[in-house]
Amino acid sequence: MTERRGSARMLAAVAAALGLAAGLMDTAQAAWPDKPVRLIVPAAAGGTTDIASRLVGKRLGEVLGQPVVVDNRAGGAGIIGAQALRQAAPDGYTLMMGNIGPNAINYGLYKQLPYRAEDFAPVTLVVSVPNVLVVNPKVPAKSVAELVALAKAEPGKLSFASSGTGQSVHLSGELFKKRTGIDIIHVPYKGAAPAVADLVAGQVTMMVDNLPSSMAQIQAGKLRALAVTSAARVPELPDVPTMKEAGLDDFQVTAWFGLVAPAGTPPALVSRLQKAVAAILAEPEVKARLAELGGMPGGDTPEHFAAFINAERVRWARVVKDTGIPLQ
Repeated sequence: MTERRGSARMLAAVAAALGLAAGLMDTAQAAWPDKPVRLIVPAAAGGTTDIASRLVGKRLGEVLGQPVVVDNRAGGAGIIGAQALRQAAPDGYTLMMGNIGPNAINYGLYKQLPYRAEDFAPVTLVVSVPNVLVVNPKVPAKSVAELVALAKAEPGKLSFASSGTGQSVHLSGELFKKRTGIDIIHVPYKGAAPAVADLVAGQVTMMVDNLPSSMAQIQAGKLRALAVTSAARVPELPDVPTMKEAGLDDFQVTAWFGLVAPAGTPPALVSRLQKAVAAILAEPEVKARLAELGGMPGGDTPEHFAAFINAERVRWARVVKDTGIPLQ
């Protein structure tokens, strides 16, 4: 009888402790956020990942009542930033602007990664954008066909920049090589901004960049746009044909950017974040700014975004295999 009473008291104590812990957790979630939120950007400042992060982060901070601090972790094809998120506490105070590179392409491109898909909790898609084939204005090619002819006349002499190995910009360049049968050299950078800067300076020949990070240079006449990778023309660049119109049928690429949190982040916090970001993306000023960049706003549920990311991982693994890119 004594042993039974002791066991009962122990179970009661454990239950009380669990109840207290649950109560404290509920209180902490109710108070969230009571300090700044860190938003990891796995890319250099100035690129599309950074642009989207600062646009949404500023408004999110205003909505939450706490600053959202952008933390650029460039390099390593987004792996450095993804590692930083993986090591963060799942408490809603650290997020990452995930994208097609570290959250989809890398799984098919790298033999080993220091993170798994299961290490992240998808929150919501923020924006999707087409890529655009751009060249330095001094390049004599005025069309995709002329660029291909130029490359074939000088095999191994032309180069294409990318925002880093494994990004959609890199894979788009490899697809361009594959679909056209040309021999051009890949020059990776630690982000789109330095790549675009060198392209403008004439250090490289071309780039299949995310549209937002090249739009200003295109509009200023510092880069020449030859084609976009979307299914239809971009309203902001009505005279620029699609890749299909330019003669490449199987060349549709959409880059995407969305918020992810560390695995284990309470679903209630993930839901609050998704709803807050979806509301921000529906604001006329935000929608207009994204449209100016050629982007389509997101705002879907965590479940839908998770399914989308899974499908993208499968799709880009096939693309990596198809292009014959050596595993890193």
